[in-house]
Amino acid sequence: MICRSPILSKRRTCADAEAVGAVHKLHAHHSSSTDQIHNSSVRVTQQKCIPEEVSCAWRRSCETLGAPGQTRLSRYYEHVEINKRTMLEAEVIKNCLSRSKDECSFIEYKDFKLVYRQYAALFIVVGIDQTENEMAVYELIHNFVEVLDKYFSRVSELDIMFNLDRVHIILDEMVLNGCIVETNRNRILAPLFVLDKMAEG
Repeated sequence: MICRSPILSKRRTCADAEAVGAVHKLHAHHSSSTDQIHNSSVRVTQQKCIPEEVSCAWRRSCETLGAPGQTRLSRYYEHVEINKRTMLEAEVIKNCLSRSKDECSFIEYKDFKLVYRQYAALFIVVGIDQTENEMAVYELIHNFVEVLDKYFSRVSELDIMFNLDRVHIILDEMVLNGCIVETNRNRILAPLFVLDKMAEG
């Protein structure tokens, strides 16, 4: 889920700083361990916030939140009745936006966990089960944003809003049926570049 925070904060929390440090260590080994990550059958859960406007995905659900608490894109990987999604997404948004600056980016929520990252005014939230590695998902969110940045040249909330089809393609290339299937940016974007060339031709 990607959503906009009502209050913009440029300061990173202490817990986030520790998490980012760990992520950087993971990133240092990323080139040599891409295949390991690729084949690790990590499963992620995605939770939707508000209909049709979020950006993220994984085993249960993933959401992208924008203008105060509005969902910009969401994807579910487990069945959730339509009439229950709005309430579920509202609760996820409330939990994420109510976090203080000294709290970490992992939240225990009902029978699963929420992992989120904030990028300026946008939040990306992923729901996972209790057996998943939070740091792996935390790194995956950043990889997703890096892919968006590469394709859109510094992605913004408007890019997500007006190119939902492209964002969904990127997400589908990275996550299939709740499992991470690709992390290499060039391979993820290859189908989009082909589509773009066809459209120009």
